[in-house]
Amino acid sequence: MASVLDTRIDQIMAALTGEGGMLPVGRHDKDGLSYPVILSAPPALPHYFAHFCAQHGDKDFLVCGDERLSFTQVYTHARTVAGALVAGWGVKPGDHVGIAARNAPAWIILYMGVLMAGGVATLLNGWWQGPELAHALKDSDTGLVLADPPRARRLEGQDHGARIVTVDVGLPIADALAPLLAAGGGAETPLPEISGDDIATILFTSGSTGQSKGAISTHRSVVQAVFNYLAQTLMSLNLMMQDGQAPTVQPATLLNVPLFHVTAEVPVMLQSFAMGRKLVIMAKWDAEEAMRLIEREKVTYFVGVPLMSYEILTHPNRGEYDLSSVMDMAAGGAPRPVEHVKRINDEMGGAKPLIGYGLTETNGVGCGNFRDNYLAKPNSTGRASFPLVELAIMDDAGQPQPQGARGEVCIRSICNFEGYYKNPEATAAAFTADRFFRTGDIGYLDEDGYLFIVDRKKDIIIRGGENISCQEVEAAIYEHKGVAEAAVFALPDPRFGEVPGAVVYPRAGEALTAEVLTAFLEPRLAAFEIPARIWIVSEPLPKLGTEKIDKVSIRAHFRAEVARSAAA
Repeated sequence: MASVLDTRIDQIMAALTGEGGMLPVGRHDKDGLSYPVILSAPPALPHYFAHFCAQHGDKDFLVCGDERLSFTQVYTHARTVAGALVAGWGVKPGDHVGIAARNAPAWIILYMGVLMAGGVATLLNGWWQGPELAHALKDSDTGLVLADPPRARRLEGQDHGARIVTVDVGLPIADALAPLLAAGGGAETPLPEISGDDIATILFTSGSTGQSKGAISTHRSVVQAVFNYLAQTLMSLNLMMQDGQAPTVQPATLLNVPLFHVTAEVPVMLQSFAMGRKLVIMAKWDAEEAMRLIEREKVTYFVGVPLMSYEILTHPNRGEYDLSSVMDMAAGGAPRPVEHVKRINDEMGGAKPLIGYGLTETNGVGCGNFRDNYLAKPNSTGRASFPLVELAIMDDAGQPQPQGARGEVCIRSICNFEGYYKNPEATAAAFTADRFFRTGDIGYLDEDGYLFIVDRKKDIIIRGGENISCQEVEAAIYEHKGVAEAAVFALPDPRFGEVPGAVVYPRAGEALTAEVLTAFLEPRLAAFEIPARIWIVSEPLPKLGTEKIDKVSIRAHFRAEVARSAAA
């Protein structure tokens, strides 16, 4: 039976998206299907930037250390960058332009500039090492890379074929952009017209096939995803107004997750344009610094992987900071432990817990669980995010399963990506015949339409919200000449949820140790991908009848060993 809150949510959403509402819904035909779309959304991201930056003008937009930039200033810088990319660097519509940098105002301005110039923004994982960055550049045909000094150094000597422009994002914005602007072009350079059908972004996602794949999305998909999030936000604001809790200050949020992730890109960064929301940028996560910024900037909304809100909740100095401006403590990227949900509600001084579920391939759009409903069903990721998302539970043949039955979680919406770049086989495998995206997660829907995720089909570890491909880590381990067999799997971890573990069988005569193998992996993998624990075994790894390594039994055995050690 639907809750009272669900009924209120549905009534508010119907008013927002119906005829005469702020976000009226129509239809868009694509690939022989008719999708719901929000009609008031701009056709493409350049139009979106121009409209909302003009609307919010001199309001604070980006805050990073002592630097503050208004919406107008940010747009002015981005327009200059776009002109320089076109006239100075020869960027043409559809060219792939990479961004490899830590969170900073310049990252956002570069992203805007690439899209306004007609380029495709290729968002490179800033934690990758040189070989991973180079592979992504070659795989995505990225010809120009805007990189901060550490990432530029990682690319030195790598085979990638791209031009690199070093942009020191740690400098004041004018100084940071100077090397890019020196090639010529600027605010007066004519820019191409962009449509909703043009490709906007390439984001990289780890999957069961090993190497990260480039997920390509159109401008329409990204803009519609932003507006679907905007519908959720306006619904939440309506609820707060009805309950006498409307915020009285400019909306503000911490930007504390990496901008190359879809969570930071779409619901955090891009949605902030429409909301007139201030983004308080953190270059690196630190719970006490987050609390200091929340107090100083009157942050109203907090979102991050579950670990982040838990570190604030349990920090010994939490009582020294005024966190009363925070209305919502949201999480995504990984499940939030049930006990954390109640503690946030009870101990954070009025902030309400939320959780969202989405993927890179869905541009972050999927499900959401809000406030009292989250408290009532703390192990659910919520209902489908209206008005654009269709949710289904399907079997391996793509047939819908009845309510309560387990199957693969599948999502269909106009927000979904187009496919994996230059990878038609993976693209075909990712969709059902009627264009539902197969998430690789196993779940079921209860009688109220709430999604419960119970397992994963894909061989992925989620460490604090960061996806790690087991096969990619295994491939790096196999590069060591002393390794005969290896298996990588998830180990439970109280802080990160999961961490990678590995069991390795050495070649005959090799004196391999966990320490030697860890040192070997450090230049090859991002730090978070390196196994937290490595077992060196003296017998070949167990096999299935197909002679594949039996990872299920291996995982169960070594997880049990970890549990015994913790209990001892």
